[in-house]
Amino acid sequence: MADEAQGKRCAAAARPCAWSQEAVDHFLRAQRIRARDAAAVRWFHAANSKARAGEAHLFFKSTGDVHMIEADVLLRGGKGGNGEPIMAHPPETDSDNTLQEWLKEIVSTNKGIKLDFKSLEAVRPSLQLLEDVKQHLRRPVWINADILPGPNGKNSVVDAEGFLDTVTSFFPDVTLSLGWTTGWHPDKHNKGYNWMMVKEMAQICSALPQRVTFPVRAALVRQSISELCWLMQQSDRYSLTVWTGKEDVYSVEDLLYIRENFDKSRVYYDILEPQNSEFKKAIGVE
Repeated sequence: MADEAQGKRCAAAARPCAWSQEAVDHFLRAQRIRARDAAAVRWFHAANSKARAGEAHLFFKSTGDVHMIEADVLLRGGKGGNGEPIMAHPPETDSDNTLQEWLKEIVSTNKGIKLDFKSLEAVRPSLQLLEDVKQHLRRPVWINADILPGPNGKNSVVDAEGFLDTVTSFFPDVTLSLGWTTGWHPDKHNKGYNWMMVKEMAQICSALPQRVTFPVRAALVRQSISELCWLMQQSDRYSLTVWTGKEDVYSVEDLLYIRENFDKSRVYYDILEPQNSEFKKAIGVE
């Protein structure tokens, strides 16, 4: 009955059902992973420039190597710019790849996508472009923004109300990826996500009907297990996406500790090498 109701909602919204499914369930039903284990979902990160997209060409064309493609969207000229949506990550303000070109390439693949926004100004024009290709994207689509300040993070966040109102006005069933700005310092004690942070996020998300994943920084999760477990207990629509900065120091043991404390179907791992391969080997996931 739940699947039937979901199908009716998808049909009524004239959007691909995969948008309202948990990503791990989509790829399991498509027989692209072997078990209901979110760690089996493989990522390609920061596929922004055409050169970077070129590196990912084999991944784009393959049915097995990668499941989700993550990329960053700005307006040309940076925050406050009035140009077209481009694929770039601050401090960059220009790119040789536009969102329109990027989506055209993605449509020819079977990859799910995660679009990461650093400014509210870029959201509406980007979603208008996504609207044009929505019927060709019958796979998971996540829309991401950091809407709250987090551990060691900056206060410059994407306005939560404006972001959520804009996204849900276009796509009420898309998966939202809602995070905190964070920092990590090698020569300091790095505090984790505290109770105020997770409770504020829970309050924002309590009225949302769609799936929400919370991107959390790998080096900050172990010291935040109690808080993040509580957050995940607030709804079965919630998941975590563990990510890492290039200079962060964390261990495979930290990742295994995360895995031991959460439902394995509800934690995705978008992490860098060599920890990614070592972690997958340790848990027996290809």
